[in-house]
Amino acid sequence: MKRVLVVVVAVVLVLAGGLVVLFREPSPVGHFRSAEGYDRFLAAYDRALAELPEPERVLDLRTRYGVVRLYRFAGADDGLPPVVLLPGTSASAPMWADNLPSLLRVTSVYALDMIGEPGRSVQERPVQTGEDQARWLDEALAQLPEQRVILGGVSLGGWNVLNHVVHRSGRVAGAVVLDPATSFNDLPLSVILRSIPVALPFAPKSWRDDFNSWTANGAPVEDIPVADLIEVGTQVYAKTLPTPTRFSVEQLAGIEVPLLVIMAGRSVMHDSAEAARYAEQHLPRATVKIYPEASHAINGEYPEEIAADVAAFARGLR
Repeated sequence: MKRVLVVVVAVVLVLAGGLVVLFREPSPVGHFRSAEGYDRFLAAYDRALAELPEPERVLDLRTRYGVVRLYRFAGADDGLPPVVLLPGTSASAPMWADNLPSLLRVTSVYALDMIGEPGRSVQERPVQTGEDQARWLDEALAQLPEQRVILGGVSLGGWNVLNHVVHRSGRVAGAVVLDPATSFNDLPLSVILRSIPVALPFAPKSWRDDFNSWTANGAPVEDIPVADLIEVGTQVYAKTLPTPTRFSVEQLAGIEVPLLVIMAGRSVMHDSAEAARYAEQHLPRATVKIYPEASHAINGEYPEEIAADVAAFARGLR
C-alpha cells in the first residue's frame, strides 16, 4: 500500500486569541521546550531520516537569522536546476521520503529544515515578517553552488515558496507549490475549530493523530515515522513565527517567475476549485492543475505524478 505522508496545516501554529494565547512562549525565537523533548524529537527525526536515500552532502548554512540544515541528494544530470524542497509546518526534511526516488530521476534535490520550525535548523534571531522569512532563505540559497534553483513546497511550505518569490525571486528559476495553505483563499471555519486543541502543548497524542488523519481524508497515521516526527515536533517545539496570510492580488500579480500550482481536489484546507481559479486569474506565469482525488497529503499520495509534472515544468524553463 502506498504510504501517505501527513502534512499538518498552517493554522496549528498561527492561531491567535483564545486558548493559544494563554500558552504563548516568551522567547522571541523558536525553541524546544525541554531537553527531554529535544531528545524525543531527535530520536523521531533520525528514525524518519533513515527512510530517505543517503544524502550526497549535509550542509549547515549560516544566515543572519540562524543556521539552516540542508541535505543534498544527487540526481539525474540532465542540465536541469536542482529542486529545493520546503516542508509543511511542524515537518522537516524527512517528510519527502516518498518523493525523493522519483524526483531524483529528474534532477538533484535539496531538502531543508525551516528556521523557526522543529528540525535541525537553529533559529537565532526573530523572524517577524514575510520579508524576514524570504531573506534568510535567500541567504541560504546564495551559498549553494548552483546559480538558479526550482523552489518547491507543500502546504505551509507552498505558502513559503510563494512568499519567497513575492519578496526575493532572483535565485529562483521556477517554483512548484502543492496544495499551498492560506495562499489563494481562507481556511474554513472547520479547520480553525479543529486546530485549536491540537495547538496546545499538553494535548494528547490521540488528538493530533486524529487531526492529522483528518487532513489526509482519513488515512491512518499510526506507526509511520514521518507522522510520528510531526506529532512529536508539534508537542515539544515552541514557534514564534508570523501568521501566514492570504496573498493580495497585487502580490500575486507581481510574481515574475514561472509557477506550477498543483491543488488537491479533496483537500479539507480550502475549496480547491476556487483556489485554482483564483491562481489562474491572478498569477501571470502559472500552470495550474488539480489532482481530483488527492487529499492535503498530496505529496505522499502522488509522488510519481508530481515528479512527472515537475520534470515537464523544469524542461520548459530552458
